[in-house]
Amino acid sequence: MGIGGSLGKALAPQVQRIAPDLTANFVHEALERAIDGVGPLPSAAAAADKQLEEQGGDVDLAIHEVIENHVRYAGAQGFATNVGGLVTAALTIPANISGLALLQCRMVAGIAHLRGYDLTDPRVRNAILGCMLGEDTIVSLIKKKKIPAPPMAIATAPAHDPHLDKVMAAEVTSELLTKVAGKRVVTTVGRRVPVVGGLIGAGADGYTTWQIGRYADRELRPRTLR
Repeated sequence: MGIGGSLGKALAPQVQRIAPDLTANFVHEALERAIDGVGPLPSAAAAADKQLEEQGGDVDLAIHEVIENHVRYAGAQGFATNVGGLVTAALTIPANISGLALLQCRMVAGIAHLRGYDLTDPRVRNAILGCMLGEDTIVSLIKKKKIPAPPMAIATAPAHDPHLDKVMAAEVTSELLTKVAGKRVVTTVGRRVPVVGGLIGAGADGYTTWQIGRYADRELRPRTLR
């Protein structure tokens, strides 16, 4: 783990105090909005189907475009919410976390849809949240017996485990808080140029979104033939 990640773990509780509304419930709300669509953003399935049409029915190319689009979206919101430095942290940390949660949920949901998963299935929704944690975290949680299996196995489990809803949402919340807190340290320590923080924020959010997209692409194998 890098310096930012280590400090992020230490500072995450402080971020929670700055943004007390960022509980596990907000992850489920972000997932709901990502799947259904919110504001100018169409639903995850609609956006994914549009990419599938543009790519001539090639699912792999469509998934590539879904990932690339959301990397750009994440970079843009990362820049906007990291320009002001520590002075605006109380306002931008909640916005940054909420924005990342929404975009990353939407991206993974789009990938799941293209691979033939039912986005209304609670098992699939937990798998989407699992993908947002990334492969290393998933492996660690399985070893600690906090979760039973990787995302695809969760999505295709014989039955839905309601307890897993809370576990997944809590882990995603913790992961987002840690990443954003760590990034906040990197973008504010030793600098006085706000735009630099925006560029670092854009790069960090874009890169983590790309990592999650690639993991979801590998993990969520096709369920049905198109």
